[in-house]
Amino acid sequence: DSARNGFSFKGIKDYLECYRSGKLTPSQVAKNIIAMLEDCEKSTPPLRAIVQWDQEQIMLMAEASTTRYRNKCTLSYLDGIPVCLKEEFKVVPYHHRVGTVYLGTEPETEDATVAKKLREAGAIIIGVSNMHELGSGTTGCNPNRFHKIPRNPYKPNHFTGGSSSGSAAAVAAGLCPVAIGTDGGGSVRIPSSYCGVVGLKGTFGRISCHGSLPLSYSTVSVGPICTSVADAAIVYSILAQPDPLYLYGLKQPKATLSGICAPDLKGLKLGVDWTFFKACDAEVLSVCEKAVEHLQSLGASVVEVSLPEMEEARVAHVICILSEMRDFLQPDFNKHFQEMNLDTRANLALASQFTALDYITANRQRTRSMEFLREIFSTVNCILTPAVPSTAPRIYESDLLSGSSDISSTVRSMRFMQLGNFTGIPGLVVPIGYSAAGLPINLQVMAKWWDEAVLLRIGLKLEQFRSQTKKPSIYYDILA
Repeated sequence: DSARNGFSFKGIKDYLECYRSGKLTPSQVAKNIIAMLEDCEKSTPPLRAIVQWDQEQIMLMAEASTTRYRNKCTLSYLDGIPVCLKEEFKVVPYHHRVGTVYLGTEPETEDATVAKKLREAGAIIIGVSNMHELGSGTTGCNPNRFHKIPRNPYKPNHFTGGSSSGSAAAVAAGLCPVAIGTDGGGSVRIPSSYCGVVGLKGTFGRISCHGSLPLSYSTVSVGPICTSVADAAIVYSILAQPDPLYLYGLKQPKATLSGICAPDLKGLKLGVDWTFFKACDAEVLSVCEKAVEHLQSLGASVVEVSLPEMEEARVAHVICILSEMRDFLQPDFNKHFQEMNLDTRANLALASQFTALDYITANRQRTRSMEFLREIFSTVNCILTPAVPSTAPRIYESDLLSGSSDISSTVRSMRFMQLGNFTGIPGLVVPIGYSAAGLPINLQVMAKWWDEAVLLRIGLKLEQFRSQTKKPSIYYDILA
C-alpha cells in the first residue's frame, strides 16, 4: 500500500475498509452502482461498458454479502466486491451473445467456471461487459444494436481497445474494481493499456476457460483487469487452479504469490531486446525507458536479450488464431454472415485462405519460439516491452455506423502481445504514465510459464514509478 496525493482509483482494499468499518454495506454500494449504471446509459456519449445488467440480481448478491459482513463470516477478499465479466463468458441469467446480435437468444442457465468461482467468493456480479464482436479485433468497435461503441474513460472520443473493451472501460470508469477478460491476441492487455489500468494474462491453461466461447483453443488465456497489481494478485489467487472441466490446465503447478512483496528487486534479471522494445511511438518509448531505469534503481539488472524470428512468430500466431476461429465459426459464417459486423466478415474471409499446410507450419514455428523462450528464461527472470506501440486510437463518425477495419493499426497494436499468446507465457501490463494528450501508457512484463508471481512482484514496484494518477474524464466514485 502506498499513500498517494491527489486522485487514486478505488480498489478492493477501499471497499473492504468501508464494509469492515460499517461506513457502507455491500447493499448500499449495489444501490450506488445501479444508479451509476442508469446514468452511464443516459450520458452523451453513452459509456457502453456494461451491456447487460439486472437490478434484482445485483441486489440479491449484495444483500447476501451484507448479511455475511453483519455475521462476520465473509467468504474471501472478494466478498461484496463489484465485478463484471466479458460477454464471452456464460453468466446466469444473461444472454451469452459474445458481442453478436445472433448468439445467446435465450438467457443462460449455467455459469462459466470463473463466474461460479466469483460467486463462491462472494463477489457482486454487476453484469456482463461489452466486447469486440466474437473477439475479432483490438479496437472494441462494435456498432451493432446490442453493443455500440464503448468509450475510453480517459478520452471518450477514443477507443477502449479490444476485445475485452467493456471490461477495461468499466474498471477505469470506477464502476467496479475488478473485471474478467479473455486474451487471444492481447484482448486483456490492449484495452487495459489504452484505459490506463492493470491487466494480467495468465499462463495458457492457468485460469479455466470453461463456459467461454472456445474461439481459439490454443491462444486464449483468461485474466483479471484491475485498478492495481495487488488487486490482480488477489483475483488471480482465487481463480488460478485446475478445473476438471478444462483439460488444458489440469497438470499445472500450484499457483503461488510467494515473494511478491519483497522490498526490492535485487537478484532479478530483466531481459530487454532493445530493437524490438523501440518499435513504438517516441512518446511511449520515452516513458517506458524511464520505467525500466526505475526497476534498475530497485536492484534489478537489465540484460540485453535477442528475441529471434519475431516476424515468423507474428505471422504464425495470426494463422493459428484465425484458423481456429474460422474452424469454430464455420457454421456461423455460413448461416449468420449478413448479421456480422463488416470487420468480422473480413477477418473470417481472410482466415478461409489459410491451408492445413499453413496451420502445420505455424505450429512448427510455435515449437521453435517456445524453445527460444526456454533458453532466454534460463538467463533472465522476465522480458520487458512497452504494452502497445501507440496510445488509444481516435473514434471517427463513420466507425459508429459501419465499424472500423484498419488492418495495419490492428497488427501494430498486437506487436508486443502476440508472443505471449503464441507460446502461452504469462504477461502483465501496468500503467506508468500518460501522453501529452493525456492518454495512458503501460509497460508489459512477461515471464516463463506458470511464473505469474515474478510478474506481480515486478508489477508492484512498477506501479510506484508513476508520480501521479490522472483522473479519467468519465469516473464514478461508488464509495463516495
